[in-house]
Amino acid sequence: MKALILSGGKGTRLRPITHTSAKQLIPIANKPIIYYGLEAIRDAGITDIGIVVGETKNEIKTALGDGKKWGVKLTYIEQEAPLGLAHAVKISEKFLKKDPFVMYLGDNIVKDGVNSFIDEFKKSKPNAMILLAHVKNPQEFGVAELKNGKVVRLEEKPGKPKTDLALVGVYLFDHNIFKAIRHIKPSRRNELEITDAISYLINKKFSVQSHIITGWWKDTGKLEDLLEANRIILDGLEPSRKGRVDSESKLYGKVVVEKGAIVSKSVIRGPAIIGSGAKITNSYIGPFTSVSSNAVIENSEIEHSMVLENSKIENISRIEDSLIGKSVVVSKYPHKPAAYRFMLGDSSQVGVV
Repeated sequence: MKALILSGGKGTRLRPITHTSAKQLIPIANKPIIYYGLEAIRDAGITDIGIVVGETKNEIKTALGDGKKWGVKLTYIEQEAPLGLAHAVKISEKFLKKDPFVMYLGDNIVKDGVNSFIDEFKKSKPNAMILLAHVKNPQEFGVAELKNGKVVRLEEKPGKPKTDLALVGVYLFDHNIFKAIRHIKPSRRNELEITDAISYLINKKFSVQSHIITGWWKDTGKLEDLLEANRIILDGLEPSRKGRVDSESKLYGKVVVEKGAIVSKSVIRGPAIIGSGAKITNSYIGPFTSVSSNAVIENSEIEHSMVLENSKIENISRIEDSLIGKSVVVSKYPHKPAAYRFMLGDSSQVGVV
């Protein structure tokens, strides 16, 4: 069995962060999102993995390399434009050949992995199997209707969903999916939709089964999703102190201080992680906060937030529910007249009090 990880999307809902960085590389608990999917696939025993890449291909290739770090072999497949999930499968046919495969969206995190999903597929051998989860907002997802465990209908982002079973973003297929893709046409948004391809299989009486997960999963397409994913992953960390923490500092709960980090005159209340080379001085780092490598936080308070690498926060009384991008400076201007001073990119969001 092979695997296909899709990492070619533009991440428009996460701009301005994704103007300069691939959304699949945004760090959750200081680890890029795509690593979680890659590790889940590896842990399921699959080592031959295709990575579909787009505009951010160089970033993705730099981050993943040839896969040896994870004990897998990676093959990069270039997608000319984000023309749909089914299009990504279509252009991967030479890599996948006749082998069954798991398709995993690179910005998804399934906390408990995909082992049981893949084991069930190998045992029952349907033509397709889709991973589903009960959600509170099914109108924002592809939605499945089931009968006796088999999928009988799919609908993409329905106005009036008939069920609350959403497609999670992990799929298993045999080679018949290529036949299905050849028989579908682009949707109104000019994309080849994977839901249309699966619907073709259903209509032609191929076996399409489902697997409903009960554990936590997240499509990290929006800020609130990233923060929730960060919160859940941080809560599962084991405390460790490899960096330097002075005697005037206090660590409470699940706190990870990575090698090379320096914490002085500060309070860190976990779950939280302080990345390598980061410096925390006279500050409060509250629960569910990740501070990436070489970030600097001085005389400030921050909680339930993500601070990416090389950023600096100085003399800020309180930050919460925030994503601070790479090499960002947030500081209190020391001179008169007192005023807010910004340099903001497209699609930025700022809240002031």
